[in-house]
Amino acid sequence: MTQIPSSPVITQRILDWFAVHGRKHLPWQQNKTPYRVWISEIMLQQTQVSTVIPYYQRFMERFPDIKDLAQAEQDEVLHLWTGLGYYARARNLHNAAKQVLAEHSGEFPENFDEVLALPGIGRSTAGAILSLSRQQPLAILDGNVKRVLARYYGVAGWPGEKKTESQLWQLAEQNTPNEQVADYNQAMMDMGATLCTRSKPDCDNCPIATHCIAHQQANYAAYPGKKPKKAIPVKTTTFMLLRQGNKILMEQRPPAGIWGGLWCFPEASKESIEQSAGQLGFKVTAQSELSAFRHTFSHFHLDISAVVCEVESKTSSKVNESQQIWFDLANPQKIGLAAATKKLIDQLSLAQSQL
Repeated sequence: MTQIPSSPVITQRILDWFAVHGRKHLPWQQNKTPYRVWISEIMLQQTQVSTVIPYYQRFMERFPDIKDLAQAEQDEVLHLWTGLGYYARARNLHNAAKQVLAEHSGEFPENFDEVLALPGIGRSTAGAILSLSRQQPLAILDGNVKRVLARYYGVAGWPGEKKTESQLWQLAEQNTPNEQVADYNQAMMDMGATLCTRSKPDCDNCPIATHCIAHQQANYAAYPGKKPKKAIPVKTTTFMLLRQGNKILMEQRPPAGIWGGLWCFPEASKESIEQSAGQLGFKVTAQSELSAFRHTFSHFHLDISAVVCEVESKTSSKVNESQQIWFDLANPQKIGLAAATKKLIDQLSLAQSQL
């Protein structure tokens, strides 16, 4: 087997490739600041660039700086995140902005440990923000970079294991240059996204394929190692869509946990719809069901049924305005909605338009 070139040689080949083929025109690469890079890095976690771009543009238009984000209501932040998924990212982003405003006078910190102390920011994200926006010589290790390094050096373990992750961090740090670090880190992410993809990698155009162990073995699928498989549990729920005309009752979820802080429909068993509606102060006058569907989270499947209930208020009923709202289908409020909630609203609106 041919000896692997030294780190400076590998790094230079990657930089040369980036100069010609790297992505340089993404929205967060223009007028680059720590704040703009930070927002993009959080949005890009487990989400493709093409999906992120319109969300990023809307978000930055509404919150052009940290102070604007910190002073916003959580509902508005979650509303602009609706459909992007992994909503803890948005809550952490909002809380981090408040922390920056309170502890750093609204200026994004330059010190690595201070950045790492912000909610929702880990070692790789902190390194990405400071290297891409301030040229600090810090390594990154997101999913794309893990894949490139694991294949090139033949690291077969699952990156979720501490031993494998530590090995990859060591390799990432030894290859990260002191100069042109922003270009290098961006190049590594670009290579993972455009060349060294999960399936069908484009080895013919890879600047380091010649000495890549996975390429030499013609076995890219072995690197990095796969997460040990285990059965994903399935849970079920039924939502009640309590309806009066164009308005449907919604409840805000608790701050933490599944769909934390988002607005959803009340839950009940199909057998207890009328009783559950009665406990909320409503009498059900008619019922119909929407199409059931499955929503998949990272750790479980959720099979969702929904019952549309035409209701009339009892004389003693009163909506708790701090935790409940009447969502207007004809004039939707700008609030944070879970993807499953949005799907049910779309189903209901479609059914209504076909009447």
